[in-house]
Amino acid sequence: MTIIKSISGIRGTVGGKPNQNLTPIDVLKYSTSFGIFLKNKYPNKKIKVVVGRDARISGPMIQSLVQNTLVGLGIDCIDLGLSTTPTVEIAVTNENASGGIIITASHNPKNWNALKLLNNQGEFLSSNDGDEILSIAENEDYNFSDIDNLGSIKPVSKYIDYHINKVLNLKYVNIESIKKSNYTVIVDGVNSTGGIIIPKLLSKLGVNCIGIHCKPTGEFPHDPEPLEENLTDLSKAVINNKADLGIVVDPDVDRLAFVDENGKMFGEEYTLVACADYILSKKTGNTVSNLSSTLALSKITMKYNGNYFASAVGEVNVVDLMKKQNAIIGGEGNGGVILPELHYGRDAVVGIALFLSLLAERKHTVSELKKTYPEYYSSKKKIILEPNMNVNNILSKIENNYIDKNPITIDGVKINFENSWVHLRKSNTEPIIRIYSESTSKNKADKLAKDFIKEIKKLI
Repeated sequence: MTIIKSISGIRGTVGGKPNQNLTPIDVLKYSTSFGIFLKNKYPNKKIKVVVGRDARISGPMIQSLVQNTLVGLGIDCIDLGLSTTPTVEIAVTNENASGGIIITASHNPKNWNALKLLNNQGEFLSSNDGDEILSIAENEDYNFSDIDNLGSIKPVSKYIDYHINKVLNLKYVNIESIKKSNYTVIVDGVNSTGGIIIPKLLSKLGVNCIGIHCKPTGEFPHDPEPLEENLTDLSKAVINNKADLGIVVDPDVDRLAFVDENGKMFGEEYTLVACADYILSKKTGNTVSNLSSTLALSKITMKYNGNYFASAVGEVNVVDLMKKQNAIIGGEGNGGVILPELHYGRDAVVGIALFLSLLAERKHTVSELKKTYPEYYSSKKKIILEPNMNVNNILSKIENNYIDKNPITIDGVKINFENSWVHLRKSNTEPIIRIYSESTSKNKADKLAKDFIKEIKKLI
């Protein structure tokens, strides 16, 4: 398959032929291009880059290639080793680095990996910066350093603890109430770095943590996307241990989902809703999520007299709109929580701390908390792209078919109906068309998605 180059980084399956998959040659090419980009941007500065990885089997190989390529460009590397995406983001600013690279394919299966590229603020690169890096890669206009000006690699192990402490020091995190609640929590770390950082966090919050799949081997025990069908082990463990809740994160710990005390999904769409509910109860302000997120967030925001705004899908788009609208919390409906007072990045660690604070203060069970929110159900389907598919043409025809509904076209096509919506878009991370839908029942949401899949297939 073709390497996917998007605002979410350089992503592909490991092995195979260069330019078709993520091979060592491609890793060298894009690492070099990123390094040249930084040197061009900061011509009079000694460049420093923070590098970390999730537990994927290919991670050590790719990290070695990345770091030694940067060394060859005269760039110093801060090597975090096994880490999380939000941890690397926080480390970039603390180290006063020029950028960062996270080696992770997020929710993709173990045969995938990627280079997620960060700017000097620990935030994902803009589309313009991404285009500049791709142009450098296309032209291969490289100039490496001589022997006397090589960079260096410095291993640094403190940032997992640093990240946790920054979260615990937030004024919103009610450590005392959480400790008094004496929670028992099951954690599914999907055999990646969530299995390192989440139990550490919970220990400091006085939570009895029982881990499943928490050894960072990179052998994912199930599809790592935190959807209901992938979380049967977690649900069973919650019930068998009579736990208060279950927590699951994706391999790089920027997505977060919960399971209630009955082993039922809280719904990853409601992760951000609950965290926003908590923050908005402490401070009035605006919220932002992407077009594929639940209507419940806008309802909760209005309850607290704030304004809700929707961006195109992708963390960089959400962050841009959060800054423009001065949002106090935001994120994505896939379980991503962004709290600007900590940093502008999706962060499961802060999401857990906020959720437990909310639960402890309101003295609810997880299922009771869910009942306090507007009731919407989502459906997430996909169509695998074939080489001959013209996605833009397909989406344009869908738009024209529903022109009376005033479709939103800033990111694919979103069509709003009464108490429901459907969003069709080409994925930034996989060769698929995503079909997201939401309605007042699961059956209605599923039917809406299936109806549009049928409609799309007629156009192919």
